[in-house]
This record gives sequence, structure tokens and C-alpha cells, in this order.
Amino acid sequence: MTAPLTNPGGADARDADDQLVADVFARGCGSRRTLENIAGKWGILALSALHEGAYRFNALRRRVDGVSEKMLSQTLQALERDGLVRRDVQTTIPPHVEYSLTPLGARVAERLIDLIELVESELGTVLAAQSEYDRAAADRNRRK
Repeated sequence: MTAPLTNPGGADARDADDQLVADVFARGCGSRRTLENIAGKWGILALSALHEGAYRFNALRRRVDGVSEKMLSQTLQALERDGLVRRDVQTTIPPHVEYSLTPLGARVAERLIDLIELVESELGTVLAAQSEYDRAAADRNRRK
């Protein structure tokens, strides 16, 4: 999975002759960290929730049930740094902050939602596989 990268004016932009290449299987690939931020437990849920529309922090925290304030804050900061989430400070009284997806974030979220829908639609199969695995593991442990 290699892909040429574009880096318009970024800190490590390359000349046209010195093209960046991403290979997620390579140890030093820069895309790995972004994939970790996306595919982490809270990244997937935050991006999927933001696909529904902009959220203020506490509303997003309620939507993503179980996430702590600290973890949601860290997740949003990482996703903002990766260019997937936009943080908009509203100059209202009192001021508040809204989070929304960037165009790239929306594209990523669409694919995550496809994955979520697939897993949810196959939940019966997953539960059966887990049950079978647990039974086999219990049998192996009894034989030891």
C-alpha cells in the first residue's frame, strides 16, 4: 500500500523531483501515526459522530458514551493536527468551541461508517465466533 504524497508547503515539503511516498507497512511511514489516531477506540467514534454534524465539546462527549474528558480532548487535538477535525472558536457570549470535520475528515468518516455498518450487520456472526473461540480456549485450558 504505497502512495505518492502531496504536501503543499508543509514543514517537510519535497521538491517535485523528491516525491514523498507513503508505505504503511514501513516502520518510518508517517501515515502510521495518523492511522493510529483514526483507528483508535475514540478516534473512530469521534469521527463517526462528527460526520453527523458539528458538536460542542460536551455534546460530543455525551454522544461518544464512555469517553473521558481527557481522552476526548487528546483525540480531538490529534485529529485536528492530522487535518481531519476543525476546531472553531465561536465569538459569542459566552464563547464556545465547535468541532466539525474537514473535507478530508468527512472522507475518512464515510469509510469508517461503512466499516461500522458492516460490523454491526455481522454482529451475530462475530458473537458466534467469539463464543466458539471462548469454548475452545476453555477446553484447551482444562486439558493443561
